[in-house]
Amino acid sequence: MHIEPGVVNEAKMIISYATAACATGLTIKYTIDTMRQSNIIAFTLRFIMTTLLTVVFFEVLPKFPVGVSEVHFIFGSTLFLLFGIAPAAIGLAAGLAIQGLFLAPADLPQYFMNTTTLLFPLFAISWAAGRIIAPNTAYVDLTYTQVLKLSATYQAGIVAWVAFWAFYGQGFGADNINAVTSFGVAYLSVILIEPLVDVAVLAIAKIKLEMASSRLFTPRLTRQA
Repeated sequence: MHIEPGVVNEAKMIISYATAACATGLTIKYTIDTMRQSNIIAFTLRFIMTTLLTVVFFEVLPKFPVGVSEVHFIFGSTLFLLFGIAPAAIGLAAGLAIQGLFLAPADLPQYFMNTTTLLFPLFAISWAAGRIIAPNTAYVDLTYTQVLKLSATYQAGIVAWVAFWAFYGQGFGADNINAVTSFGVAYLSVILIEPLVDVAVLAIAKIKLEMASSRLFTPRLTRQA
């Protein structure tokens, strides 16, 4: 989902500053909400874990350049289910920054676009979770269908934002439409794999309930809201 250099020129990047600022504001709001139910040590542990996992997802797992971007296995819904919305948002943004600063400097100019692309679909997961998961349901008790809906929400959001940046930057020419379509079709592989990973992770958490109940993970993983 990285926006490739040159897709959006410098003059048009200003909109990414605004979208990233909105994402930052929402992250702060979710952080305040989380801190009302948690403590600073637990919260810090969670966003450190999501940061490290984000770097692994981007740099260790396979990635495939397709069309206007790259297909990554980001596992945004997995981070949400294990660590909660605020730690996942901070971890994704921090992991992306670490990658740009130390591992892939060519991606740094697109940081605000890429951050927007990662975080708004994560916020969409939180919204969807509130509507498809009953308050008395712990995440370890989710069905495959519920997990699929969360994962599909995230991946659809990724594709939608990549398409937005591509069309905003390059217009609606036939080549650009084909490149965006190729990327969207390729991302179906992630939608197929991520729910299976989520179900497996939640099944392990249910078996290892004592470990999953530690403050390293969001309380909602094993407890009712």
